[in-house]
Amino acid sequence: MRVQGSFKNAVLIGAISLIAYAAAAQDAAKPAQGGTLIYLEQQPHTNLYPPAGGFYPNGGVLNQITDKLTYQNPKTLDIEPWIAESWTVNDQATEYTFKLRPGVTFSDGSPLDANAVARNFDTFGLGNKKLKQPVSEVINNYDRSEVIDSLTVKFYFKKPSPGFLQGTSVIGSGLVSLQTLALPFEQLGDATKIIGSGPFVVESETLGKQLSLKARADYSWGPAKLDHQGRAYLDGITYIVTGEDSVRIGALLSGQADFIRQVQAYDEEQVESQGYKIYAAPTRGVNNSVVFRPDNPLVADLRVRQALLHGTNAQEIVMTLFSANYPQAKSVLASTAQGYIDLSSKLIYDPTEATKLLDEAGWKPAANGIREKDGQPLVLTAYESPPQPQNKATLQLIAQQWAKLGVTLNVLAGDAGSKTVDDLDPAKTPVSPAMVGRADPDVIKSQYYPKNRDVLRQKGGPSDKVKSFVDNKLNGLLEALSSEPNRDKRLAIAGEVQTYVLDQAYAIPIFEEPQAFAGAPYVQGVGFESVGRPTFYSTWLAEH
Repeated sequence: MRVQGSFKNAVLIGAISLIAYAAAAQDAAKPAQGGTLIYLEQQPHTNLYPPAGGFYPNGGVLNQITDKLTYQNPKTLDIEPWIAESWTVNDQATEYTFKLRPGVTFSDGSPLDANAVARNFDTFGLGNKKLKQPVSEVINNYDRSEVIDSLTVKFYFKKPSPGFLQGTSVIGSGLVSLQTLALPFEQLGDATKIIGSGPFVVESETLGKQLSLKARADYSWGPAKLDHQGRAYLDGITYIVTGEDSVRIGALLSGQADFIRQVQAYDEEQVESQGYKIYAAPTRGVNNSVVFRPDNPLVADLRVRQALLHGTNAQEIVMTLFSANYPQAKSVLASTAQGYIDLSSKLIYDPTEATKLLDEAGWKPAANGIREKDGQPLVLTAYESPPQPQNKATLQLIAQQWAKLGVTLNVLAGDAGSKTVDDLDPAKTPVSPAMVGRADPDVIKSQYYPKNRDVLRQKGGPSDKVKSFVDNKLNGLLEALSSEPNRDKRLAIAGEVQTYVLDQAYAIPIFEEPQAFAGAPYVQGVGFESVGRPTFYSTWLAEH
């Protein structure tokens, strides 16, 4: 293995030869077979139960070892055949029938047939309380499955579920063997227990540090429309958890690694200047934002939330901390997302209006400059989110902007032991960073609905600390969004939700978040699914 010890003092050797090689590599006539990709990941994966695949390190693993029923073309966003050869959907989007590709097997030799697909989606759609396996956030209104024959499976829904077809293509719907589905949730953090049908299989793992995958020799069922068919070109992939940004960059540029995730904007120029490639795949979902928990009395008043929205200078944040790969947000959804509408007129930075709103809400500056009301200072708390790019710096810059209004925002470390518990408690965490990627309008429901991610911490959600806050209008819109079979009407509802979220100042969108990677010039054929997770099925290493 090429990576050992610390990279902090790694010398940037080999850069000149790689630059000279880059042009020649682009002209290579035929993908080369063999080699192991050294991939540096910022964080260790957590639970690999497929519906937990939204966490970037999880998705980067699941994308290699599982297949999906369908494939969403990342360029056109069309849904194309994969494990399912064809499908039919009734007019109400309450019944979906899939005809499966014959001869597909999981890596344990068991068949990926109609029974296996039915068992997967029964688990993802209904959960398994005994095994503590939660319901997938991408599946709405699920009722049951029916095995028609060994290669035909039908799904029934209690109400229209127009997002289900796209939901069969996402990381969270990766198909796993019955052996994996039989394990309790807490055991699925061990990658060796995840048995999929994908082009790679897990060879070994040192939890939290390193994961090795090897190509599956008999793999022959990639997405039907891909040029590449058959086994993966690579012999294997080695994931090494490398938390420090500078260490990952140094390892890549010195030839100790081939591909890395989470390249910060300030490192892009250094990487590109030495002939390496930046990949900034869009996530096409809910923008990187800060959200409020209105059950906290400090932000329960709409005028306070509106003041902080207009007191946030998103342009300054983007210009100071990020690059052209991070467009300033113009709505709750990214401009590349289905259902996006331009609401930039509601996101105008206006500190004068912000000051006026805080005054009207009864928050007056005290002698120390911090606003107070009834003797209580306007002091808020947020935990940073390490998976999101430069999140600590973003929150700190927002804190500086809010301080000009007389509002204090304390930014706490995202790896603090109390973070998970405190983040569920609006009294302790009234402000939080949030985003979620998915190339379907249902992504908004995933973000805001109480039974999904519930970023507003509504009554009826996962937090037992919430006493009263619930927004029935918002929840009704989200339910309508996920149950409207007419595409035009559904997109219109998506626009209503975006408008309502900003009118209520529940969120302050900052930027459209990509997933930023960097690769050596000899790394060819890297692919990304529709929300920015990498796929190495067609990746190959040219001579260097």
